[in-house]
Amino acid sequence: MADVKLLGLWYSPFSKRVEWALKIKGIEYEYIEDDLQNKSLLLLQSNPIHKKVPVLIHNSKSICESSVIVEYIDETFEGPSILPKDPYDRALARFWAKFFEDKGPSMMKSLFLKGEEQEKAKEEVYEMLKILDNELKDNKKFFVGDKFGFVDIVANAAALWFGVLEEVTGVVLVTKEKFPNFCAWRDEYYIQNKEYLPSRDALFAHYQAYIQRVAASK
Repeated sequence: MADVKLLGLWYSPFSKRVEWALKIKGIEYEYIEDDLQNKSLLLLQSNPIHKKVPVLIHNSKSICESSVIVEYIDETFEGPSILPKDPYDRALARFWAKFFEDKGPSMMKSLFLKGEEQEKAKEEVYEMLKILDNELKDNKKFFVGDKFGFVDIVANAAALWFGVLEEVTGVVLVTKEKFPNFCAWRDEYYIQNKEYLPSRDALFAHYQAYIQRVAASK
């Protein structure tokens, strides 16, 4: 049996992407919860450049960055395919995955910054949501092809975490009136994939406590 370890954080969408891929493939692995405030020696040795989770350790070799790890898992292990087999669909999947990755910083800025910077980030997020809402028209459930795959895993932050953070911060950008297709997709996503995601309540409590700690320290 392959020696597989995953360094992660239970509340991290990036860690959850990797866990998801491992479960799809049916791979047994050791999960090691790290601590951002007191990073383990194993994490610092395994990812000396970024010093971040997730890190997959496979037969004593470290692989970093969630999207890279998911592709590695797909190429390395037997089991259901995560990326499409067709080269065009594969390229399309990588395009949409990069789209989600590139928009991540703006999504966070739109919720946590103030003033002009926040308004600029909000405009970027609105543009992103318009594109996604159009892409998900006609009750579309998956971004590429007719089954759950790579893009859908990478989209987990937009599908769950962003909504939780909207609730915690009180900054609401996604509404059913403005983005009905995206909202329908998001609701269905959570229902269908609960086993691969942390609970909304647990995430809400975690981020609410974090924001309260940050506010108290100022």
